Amino acid sequence: MSNDPLFQPYQLKHLTLKNRLMITSHEPAYPEDGMPKDRYRAYHVERARAGVALTMTAGSASVARDSPPVFNNILAWKDEVVGWMKTLTDECHDHGCAVMIQLTHLGRRTRWDKADWLPVVSPGHEREPSHKAFPKKTEDWDIARIIKDYTDAAERMQAAGLDGIELQAYGHLMDQFWSPLTNDLDGPYGGSLDNRLRFTFDILSEIRKRCGSDFIVGLRYTADEDMPGGLTKEDGIEISRRLKDSGMVDFLNVIKGHIETDAALTDVIPVQGMRSAPHLDFAGEVRRETGMPVFHAAKIQDVATARHAIASGKLDLVGMTRAHMADPHIVAKIQRGEEDRIRPCVGANYCLDRIYQGGMALCLHNPATGRELEQPQEVTPADTRRRVVVIGARPAGLEPPASPPPGGMRSSCTRPPTIRAGRSA
Repeated sequence: MSNDPLFQPYQLKHLTLKNRLMITSHEPAYPEDGMPKDRYRAYHVERARAGVALTMTAGSASVARDSPPVFNNILAWKDEVVGWMKTLTDECHDHGCAVMIQLTHLGRRTRWDKADWLPVVSPGHEREPSHKAFPKKTEDWDIARIIKDYTDAAERMQAAGLDGIELQAYGHLMDQFWSPLTNDLDGPYGGSLDNRLRFTFDILSEIRKRCGSDFIVGLRYTADEDMPGGLTKEDGIEISRRLKDSGMVDFLNVIKGHIETDAALTDVIPVQGMRSAPHLDFAGEVRRETGMPVFHAAKIQDVATARHAIASGKLDLVGMTRAHMADPHIVAKIQRGEEDRIRPCVGANYCLDRIYQGGMALCLHNPATGRELEQPQEVTPADTRRRVVVIGARPAGLEPPASPPPGGMRSSCTRPPTIRAGRSA
């Protein structure tokens, strides 16, 4: 057995995960008609084949018709999703990879003119800066209906054979109930922290009644909104304890921050030039305070940091999501002793930028990501060697070696090209 902390098995309830690396829930905007069809399946299966222990599908799969997707999300409120998710899950399982999905109601974090143009709902009238919709304040019948929508979606995922689900509570309806900045309700769902959490616990209770105690259920949630008047770190720790004490939650996937503006979003999903793993220590505090299984992802793009996160006891599973977009074969390369050959993610966020502009996620560093059906992620060496001449490539960062490495590129050049009068020679 390997001594590498990343390759120690992890027991989550009845589920044995073969290592400590996971892909957290995200939406690459590959669905067709709201369904995870062949492109979506091929994307996750490629990473499963390469050895990741757990892949979380569908960032923000929509549980309700009045939660219209703004990023081409999976429509988990449709019965036809079961067959598509089963196909994806079965194929990932064939490679020893567990599969879960993130379910949510977007609340005010959507546009008014998407899908059926139904009223946007939230526990307050506060407008979200990013999507500009003015929400209708939820009424009792809205709350009852949405609780049922969550439960129905969870049951669909159980029927599809998924290993579990994750409920989303950062910037979406669930934590819009939690935060005093967005919850203006009176009565049982507003006011005190107990009341603001009631919506979440009602959903968890109904899911447990329908899906049973064995089905794995977790939350990805903000444990500190990090903004004036919002949920504080102390609030987040208390919420974390209550989630544990409920006995209805199997893991916590910790977020720090808020996402209703682009500037805020970059603190939650750090971009190029920002420090790596900025919230890792905070996630470790939640784990220490609760003793719960804790997952986390936020610009953990290198293996050394991931290894430290596990070895130091800060996390139980470490998410390397954008890193697996840049190189889906991270696990396989570590196992082969080729860690130095991992294609790095630098946080350029071309993947996210494309989604926000209405496209699908593609990677600045890896042209095969999102195109797994058309392009291989691993290229087989040609049977025949060829001699190659490189002319004027130095400005692009390519310099031919004085003597070619074994099996490497051969060049007729014996020294780097020189630059004369603006032209390469």
